[in-house]
Amino acid sequence: MKEVIVKYKDSKTLEVLKSLAKYFDFSITSAKKSSAKKNRYEYINDIPVVLGDNSIDIKQLNTIFTGKNLDAKKLRAEAWQRQK
Repeated sequence: MKEVIVKYKDSKTLEVLKSLAKYFDFSITSAKKSSAKKNRYEYINDIPVVLGDNSIDIKQLNTIFTGKNLDAKKLRAEAWQRQK
């Protein structure tokens, strides 16, 4: 079965969709955001993605990368090559 995500602002929209579901043979499920945050995963096309930790202070990484003369173009060419 194919899946579609519908985002809406008005609660009346959900009621209309529920009534249409009876006639057009589709089901309505709601995503539970609280459970996604609890297990630290979010699912995109049934693939689990680990949620990031926003409490980490990335300013501490500045000392690691400062003065290393890193070039994004060179890094992409060397590190992220696809296997042929």
